[in-house]
Amino acid sequence: MRQRTVGTLLLLLLWAGPAAAQQLEISVQIPQLDVAEYHRPYVAAWIEDGDRRVVANLLLWYQQDRPGAPPNAERGSKWLPDLRQWWRRSGRGLSLPVDGVSSATRPVGEHAARFDPGRGVVPALAPGDYQLRVEAAREEGGRELVEIGFAWPPAAIRTLTAAGTRELGMVRLTLEP
Repeated sequence: MRQRTVGTLLLLLLWAGPAAAQQLEISVQIPQLDVAEYHRPYVAAWIEDGDRRVVANLLLWYQQDRPGAPPNAERGSKWLPDLRQWWRRSGRGLSLPVDGVSSATRPVGEHAARFDPGRGVVPALAPGDYQLRVEAAREEGGRELVEIGFAWPPAAIRTLTAAGTRELGMVRLTLEP
């Protein structure tokens, strides 16, 4: 019985080990705007390689289409082309919603997501230079794109930031070796 427990423990450690290594976390701040008609922004975040090819779509926040809605109901996906850079580079070729990426719009505040390259929506990243791009578009509002360059893999824990000027607040990227 003891051998079985030790073997199970070793398997758990081997399985959990890679999950704790090489992570990236993004944090996106949706600012409070003093406007007459406020709509939550649509937001997309993705990673591009040095050749500006999309390596991974990380998140896509937009008005989700309601199941059982009448056929003539407005579809939230109709406005995704307003995320112009994301739409041109990746969005128009995707089947929506994107499993593990798409979700509802977010309210004012800071929202974080953690990713393990090589698992889930982010493939294993080859060593090199990359760009995190975060784009927001809002009905009756503007558009904004924030970019953060980073090298992969990180040698130490590193936090990089960039600030939007209106539609996005602080965008933070934390890399863990």
